[in-house]
Amino acid sequence: MNIYVSLGPSCCEEVTLAAMLRLGVTGFRLNLSHGSLAERHPWITALHRAAASVGVQPELIIDLRGPEMRLGYLPHPLALHPDESLLLGAGGIALDSDILAALTPGQEILVDDGAVALVVEECNDSSVRCRCTQAGIIAGCKSLTLPGLPLRRSAISPADAEDLALAAAYGVTAVMQPFVRSRADLLALRQALAAQGLGHLRLFAKVEDAQGVETLEDWMDLCDVVTVARGDLGSNLPLWELPRAQKRIAAACRAAGHDFLIVTHLLQSMIQSPIPTRAEVTDIYNACLDGATGLMLTGETAQGVYPLAAVEMLVRVAACGQQDR
Repeated sequence: MNIYVSLGPSCCEEVTLAAMLRLGVTGFRLNLSHGSLAERHPWITALHRAAASVGVQPELIIDLRGPEMRLGYLPHPLALHPDESLLLGAGGIALDSDILAALTPGQEILVDDGAVALVVEECNDSSVRCRCTQAGIIAGCKSLTLPGLPLRRSAISPADAEDLALAAAYGVTAVMQPFVRSRADLLALRQALAAQGLGHLRLFAKVEDAQGVETLEDWMDLCDVVTVARGDLGSNLPLWELPRAQKRIAAACRAAGHDFLIVTHLLQSMIQSPIPTRAEVTDIYNACLDGATGLMLTGETAQGVYPLAAVEMLVRVAACGQQDR
């Protein structure tokens, strides 16, 4: 069983990274949506030093931006209340021009894996005004989901291309591609990797919407690890259908003898609590019984208060699941 964690402010020091490796972490994910590879140089240096001190060689996975959608920069988190108005675009929170152009009145917008929900009320050429339908706190660069609105974007962003050019120098061993929906998405990434002399890198393909689930059997042979990315997947599908989708992906991967990874909200409560919920540990155990070959923590280690406790809990539950598989 591979145990992966996400790098972030809560686990970017050498001593913490070394402790994680001793607990059994086998790989680290770096989310490039929150900063370029070059900007994370101190974190990567600390990781390499920690690995050398422990005497192991963990995976370093860069999670590309790809076609995903995100809010622009915010200087500080923003608390939204029910029915409060929010402006996106010119004069408000920055948003990519193609997203703005696609929005129409009545369109739902989910922010940060559905933590906050908005509905578009007014549109013009440079901005849209939304109403908050589910209150919460949003921060800059958080993910956006537009349920029911297909928006085709390039599989590799210009910023991704710049990061891939530096991947070898930083010791990257794997690449994670968001929103895989077709063979064309993975072929484009394979071509980009080959152009940089990175054809040997492992490829993690994220399933994040209904189209990715439906086409899985068509493209899974082009990746090394199918990644059940439950954040966006649970926003693009009705949430009550997420367990069915995860089971379907797991069954397809088992039938094909293909590795698959479960990620997002494995131990979400441990971002703030030293003890997980019973539902969370049961979820992890069941993922192991379903044949998952990898599990990954995200916010629990990147920004959580108890990153080492979260890792230890994940390792212990995974060991029980593997024993009983």
